[in-house]
Amino acid sequence: MKKLFILMVGLLISSGLQAQSNKEDVDIIQGVLGKNKKEIMASFVQLQGAQSDAFWKLYDAYETERKSLGLKRIDVLQRYADGYGTMDDAQMDKLMTDIQSLQEKTDKLIVKYYGKIKKEASVKSASQFYELEGYFLSVIRCTILENVPLIGELDDKW
Repeated sequence: MKKLFILMVGLLISSGLQAQSNKEDVDIIQGVLGKNKKEIMASFVQLQGAQSDAFWKLYDAYETERKSLGLKRIDVLQRYADGYGTMDDAQMDKLMTDIQSLQEKTDKLIVKYYGKIKKEASVKSASQFYELEGYFLSVIRCTILENVPLIGELDDKW
């Protein structure tokens, strides 16, 4: 299952870098990734009855918010790619501020839904959600870092 998820992240990153202006493609990829994520989550978080209903309602709300942040992340990556080697200090500072803000919002989103799931479903399911989302987020961040050149790596302009 890890390999499948890593493959999907790779597809998200590569497709996002090649066709980021095409929101329909991004939506399709996020939809596929979201579905596979949900299947992975369902195999890990096993609840019954009202707890299950509460968990999945909250998980779907979380995914909607997460996908919105994902589109913003792709936009930042596009700006980075478009301006690579040509950004001035102000543009680079804005890009870095946006990256930091997105990371903070993403981390806060997971914490926010941990609290909601804990309250509405169970502490165990909230902990499982938190653990898996942390794993997914780490894989995504590592994949981006492995596939995007460091500042100045390709050009001596920075």
